[in-house]
Amino acid sequence: MPELPEVETVRRGLAPHLQGQRLVGARVRQPALRWPVPLDLDARVREQPILSLSRRGKYLLVQLATDWLLVHLGMSGSLRLTDPGIDPGKHDHVDLLLANGPVLRYHDPRRFGAILLTPDPDRHPLLAPLGIEPLSEAFRGEWLYQASRQRRTSIKAFLMDAHTIAGIGNIYANEALFRAGIHPSTMAGRLSRTRCERLAVQIRSTLEAAIAAGGSSLRDFVDGQGNPGYFQQSYFVYGRPGSPCRTCGHAIRIMRQGNRATFYCPECQKR
Repeated sequence: MPELPEVETVRRGLAPHLQGQRLVGARVRQPALRWPVPLDLDARVREQPILSLSRRGKYLLVQLATDWLLVHLGMSGSLRLTDPGIDPGKHDHVDLLLANGPVLRYHDPRRFGAILLTPDPDRHPLLAPLGIEPLSEAFRGEWLYQASRQRRTSIKAFLMDAHTIAGIGNIYANEALFRAGIHPSTMAGRLSRTRCERLAVQIRSTLEAAIAAGGSSLRDFVDGQGNPGYFQQSYFVYGRPGSPCRTCGHAIRIMRQGNRATFYCPECQKR
């Protein structure tokens, strides 16, 4: 699933091409995504200027004059600029038509993503419960320390709770905890201020490094121009069970936390 760095990569790649442009309509070939595409999508976006392109957690937000487009890439979705002369493929479900020629095409083989409309993203039921943005100025070690007090869950589960922190998925929770030297099973409420400060710094550093590399392409992810990401080449622990730790040489281990695989170095990451 595209996580925060992948969605931010798409946003940054598309923003210069979309902001200030005008939508002249939408063409929906398959409305049955995770949530149905609005039946009036074409009418509501027609002749609407694109004012901005932003992100909330793992959601893309396209600000129009009267509405916001809310886009989620699901498990396998992509949103890319395409020449209008290229015929849509089997899994090209929605085209957003731009006045200057290109088509913004939504592709999703698994159909687990979404294209929705809302007049107020802050009140939309998918966005309103989301927690703090980990790349915001407010996300600091002291915030992490205070938010984790009395929390008896593991620190990895804490980081992946979107109601607490928006957008840190499994890949980047694994990588940030390794960089901070914290065992993923450590109880969140037992972290000291010092370790919270180090973890907050490494969460930001990990996410920013992933964005700079264009995100991770493990299966289907491509950016708005169809390019894959390369951050997977820099993983310290994720997807490397049995391989030597890049820092100490100890074998990377794997365990299950909830329904997700967790990767860690028992030597570099202490409880």
